Amino acid sequence: MFEARLVQGSILKKVLEALKDLITEACWDISSSGISLQSMDSSHVSLVQLTLRHDGFDSYRCDRNLAMGVNLSSMSKILKCAGNEDIITLRAEDNADTLSLIFETLNQEKVSDYEMKLMDLDVEQLGIPEQEYSCVVKMPSAEFARICRDLSQIGDAVMISCAKDGVKFSASGELGTGNIKLSQTSNVDKEDEAVTIEMNEPVQLIFALNYLNFLLKPLLCPRLSFSACLQISLLVRAFCLLFVVVPRVFACFFTQLSVLIKNLKK
Repeated sequence: MFEARLVQGSILKKVLEALKDLITEACWDISSSGISLQSMDSSHVSLVQLTLRHDGFDSYRCDRNLAMGVNLSSMSKILKCAGNEDIITLRAEDNADTLSLIFETLNQEKVSDYEMKLMDLDVEQLGIPEQEYSCVVKMPSAEFARICRDLSQIGDAVMISCAKDGVKFSASGELGTGNIKLSQTSNVDKEDEAVTIEMNEPVQLIFALNYLNFLLKPLLCPRLSFSACLQISLLVRAFCLLFVVVPRVFACFFTQLSVLIKNLKK
């Protein structure tokens, strides 16, 4: 049997809100160490990895490892029935074809339970290889989200340039250009507001803004870090989520390849 109880149920709601627009279905791997998920979006532009450790739940039980195929859009719809202050419990039998979701108010005067059908998914685990990153930036999540949102008004892609004197975000479109530069903060009273930059070599990469905006739609934590690797990827860490986004030059190739594979299967 599997059962996980989360008093701060709003966390799970925010996580699903962050995922459902990028990936429609995924396999949840349940073990004694926690819940994990890994999936690519349909265009093979971004890879998402979710890790919910067992000690992050108020109570957690897993008698045997489970692989549950979940439609994330359906799960998000059910979670919207829970209040932001509700306690959420996930429950499933060892060989069940459904997942139970129980919502309780703090005073336990109201208890709602739902059952969601599980899917039979054949998912290949890709893994995220360890690699040296050219630049690692740590900053407030709200600031990064604001930059992506503001530059979305200018163009559909952002160029991220990391150098010794700071990190620069640039966009261009029909109405003109926009540039936002952040320098490393030397003195800051609040650590959550600090911007730190670790650079091994200068890097300049272009990413589709719609993917970055998807990742940051719900702000799961006050700070995030993003690591840029020359001509390979952008890795964003925020709370329990890890996103890997390929640069736009590779994204176009992967999108065309995905379409070709779908046509060959017809």
